[in-house]
Amino acid sequence: LTLCLLAIGCSKSGSSTREEGKLFAVATTGMVADIVRNVGGDHVSVEAIMGPGVDPHLYKASPGDVQTLQEADIIFYNGHFLEGKMEEIFEQLAERKEVMAVSETLDIGEMIETTEYQGHPDPHVWFDVELWSRLVMPVADRLAEFDPDNAEDYRSNAEAYVAELIELDAWVEEQVATVPESGRVMITAHDAFGYFGRAYNIQVMGIQGISTESEPGLKEINELVDRIVENNVKAVFVETSVSDRNVEAIIEGAVVKGSEVKMGGSLFSDAMGEDGTPEGTYLGMVRHNVSTIVGALK
Repeated sequence: LTLCLLAIGCSKSGSSTREEGKLFAVATTGMVADIVRNVGGDHVSVEAIMGPGVDPHLYKASPGDVQTLQEADIIFYNGHFLEGKMEEIFEQLAERKEVMAVSETLDIGEMIETTEYQGHPDPHVWFDVELWSRLVMPVADRLAEFDPDNAEDYRSNAEAYVAELIELDAWVEEQVATVPESGRVMITAHDAFGYFGRAYNIQVMGIQGISTESEPGLKEINELVDRIVENNVKAVFVETSVSDRNVEAIIEGAVVKGSEVKMGGSLFSDAMGEDGTPEGTYLGMVRHNVSTIVGALK
């Protein structure tokens, strides 16, 4: 990757979706790109290199991705090892270009500790809408520093988007409150929903760990099956960016032991939906997830 980066640095550009007269920003995940699009408005063209169904934990940059990053005016990524295999590339690019890890603007004390990434907290902060809203203004500030002529627009756009997110956060709380507390238990394909559980008072368990690189053993599978049966868990959820193999095994094991647990539906976890669909935006993704979760747990 290092050799590729150096080679591309000497090559001609032309493969990106840069728009004439606009800053060209490259983001990793759809969630990060969504912030940049809302803040950048008409002044910034944004390209996300990790599309629908892509698992950022396992993602490996292609030569085309590295070229796109090289052509960017400014780069935004989540950070805290979500894009683990790309950290080295971002560190190298930061030596000669604007690069920002958006989640690393949060106070570490506000994040969920984990032993899975040494020195890094759980990176899935977008599942707490209010916490995610705190990343918007730092993105606006970085764009304003880079492009001071449009600083006022960036900050105005950011304020408007934050207002939408605060309204969304209140809606999520209202929806989750319709589920009896005794039924607020959800099991997902991997442990990405910790912030969601903490923010909205839902007990969350993941079959795989925070990173999808970890695989559960037979002991962990059996323990989850027992918890489903003991707690009368109604639904287990698959994720669009994670294999549903383990979810199906959990459900089959629980049913054998007399549980009536069912497949609760598909959630967007580490990737959003297709462009042009409601789920292709952060607001739409959150609404889809919450509606799916609440509908299955009631």
